[in-house]
Amino acid sequence: MENIFGSEILIALVTLTFLEIILGIDNIIFISILAGKLPASQQKKARLTGLGLAMITRVALLFSLSLLMKLTEPFFTVLGNAISGKDLILIIGGLFLLAKSTKEIHEKMEGPEEEHKTPKAANTFVNVIIQILLLDIVFSLDSVITAVGMANQLWVMIAAVIIAVIFMMFFSKYISDFINAYPTFKMLALSFLMLIGFTLVLEGLDQHVPKGYIYFGMAFSFFVEILNVKSHARKHA
Repeated sequence: MENIFGSEILIALVTLTFLEIILGIDNIIFISILAGKLPASQQKKARLTGLGLAMITRVALLFSLSLLMKLTEPFFTVLGNAISGKDLILIIGGLFLLAKSTKEIHEKMEGPEEEHKTPKAANTFVNVIIQILLLDIVFSLDSVITAVGMANQLWVMIAAVIIAVIFMMFFSKYISDFINAYPTFKMLALSFLMLIGFTLVLEGLDQHVPKGYIYFGMAFSFFVEILNVKSHARKHA
């Protein structure tokens, strides 16, 4: 029992859980934006289902470590860059995220009048869940690779993923409500997703972008927007 719950393992579990939560923030934002397109009665179910699928995907990948390692073997070369299965998933996922975010921003800029001109039957519960599942696979790669790099025990990796997802399930409603309550934050969140999508494409082309720079930029933009909202509230008080 001491070996299972030794100080080093507990430190690895806590650290990995924290990192899994940080890496899951973009996933929560994406799920919240998609769930917000559904009727209010279905939004909570969509968020919890999306995060549940994220947990299942990550645990399944952890149980398939040998398959995951094979994804790093080069398939072909483009402009001197060896493209592996993992790179293809990152590139396709990044392009999908860029396209989806651009479409969402376009709809926001058009306004409600334009939105009603063309009937949309796409925003069904099943359609939203399929989109969430596709992006869960992409977001899970970063999460699983981080877990493999930080812990040696499979149960530690799985425990960290499960704890992180439960934590995200608890706070997803607050994040979703916050994004929906402030349209400017929703636009900012979509801009973050575009940035993350572009980063995924670069990662797929073996151009490493330090995550710290991206998270700092996101945090700084978020802080500036909070100041703007407070300033706007004072003027209209």
